[in-house]
Amino acid sequence: MPYRSTDTTRRKKDAKRTAMMQAAVRVFAAKGYHAATVRDIVHEADVAVGTFYFYFPDKETLFGHLFEETAAFLLQAIEQALTSRTSLPAQLEAAIQAYINVAFYEPAVVQLLLVGGMGSVPSLAERRVEYREKLIRAWQRPLLVSLERREIEPQNARRTAEALVGAYDEIVFHLLASTQTEREAQQAVGEMVQFGLRAVGYLYQAE
Repeated sequence: MPYRSTDTTRRKKDAKRTAMMQAAVRVFAAKGYHAATVRDIVHEADVAVGTFYFYFPDKETLFGHLFEETAAFLLQAIEQALTSRTSLPAQLEAAIQAYINVAFYEPAVVQLLLVGGMGSVPSLAERRVEYREKLIRAWQRPLLVSLERREIEPQNARRTAEALVGAYDEIVFHLLASTQTEREAQQAVGEMVQFGLRAVGYLYQAE
């Protein structure tokens, strides 16, 4: 009879994998991708070197999994926020709030994987392009609707979405790089919303 892992065994395996990925985030954030070693990660996770290689062939593969899982989570949060509102100001506020929430809940992950340092792993270049494309399209959709409603100035919605993605990433990067209170983070959300509305030429009289 072939071996079948039990639910308990699977949970233990998942727990070890999660522990190593969380440890890797801390190590990468502290030392940088190139300086970090597998031994650093297993020491931080309190597991054996052999355990690491049971789950990942190398640190680059682990880094790739971190990127993909975090990118998917962040993209889902932003997309859900955008679709949960109907007016452009409310959509911007909800999506930016979702981004800030994720960034401050997992600052090391977002800073390391989505805002800065992605050039550290050339093999991730294609996956990062795919993620950015999905994110740009998510921001573009409400802009196209607003264009049809004549709520914003005539423009190339694609280029505007690209600009918003880049600008918001830059702002979040600096927020994470400096010590910010929850109140300051919430103030930043309002400022980012106002910036976005000005950038797209939102016509307040259309309301």
